[in-house]
Amino acid sequence: MFLFDWFWSILSALGLYQKSGKILFLGLDNAGKTTLLHMLKSEKLGTYSPTQHPNVEELTMGNMNFKTIDLGGHVLARRLWKDYFTSDVSAVVFLVDSADNGRFEEASKELHGLLGYEDLQKVPFLILGNKIDKPQAIGEQQLAYYLKVDGLLTGKQHGIDKDGGRRPVEIFMCSIVNQMGYGEGFQWLSSKF
Repeated sequence: MFLFDWFWSILSALGLYQKSGKILFLGLDNAGKTTLLHMLKSEKLGTYSPTQHPNVEELTMGNMNFKTIDLGGHVLARRLWKDYFTSDVSAVVFLVDSADNGRFEEASKELHGLLGYEDLQKVPFLILGNKIDKPQAIGEQQLAYYLKVDGLLTGKQHGIDKDGGRRPVEIFMCSIVNQMGYGEGFQWLSSKF
């Protein structure tokens, strides 16, 4: 229960405990979307098969309720992502395997495609660079460079808040396996909607 208690205490301290919304978990296959969803729901680490169908979970943390939708990241699933871009999307969490440098270009293309969708123009984007526990993982600045988002970042580093007229976009590095980094990312994200 430690992770849940920690996450809840952050939300309570920020006055975010009465929020609700819909969050899309997107990214290439094997980035950690389903693992993160299960970690947030049950704090249990597991090995999961590639997502074949949308995985919808209602998460409640204190008085904060949100629906999360893990849409899978394989090529066929990506074709269906746009079917979920409705006006009630509160945020997008885009996961990237920071240790798989052979797929950064593909991840960048998908991310920029999402950022360009009209239905998502005002939706905050949390980019999670996952798997920093692996020796070949790159750092935050390198990931921003490879994803071509240097000029788009608006959050923790650049001091632009949600009222600054730009869509909030930020990168947080994490290791879902080691339960680190993503809590700070969700803290940032929850302050943007």
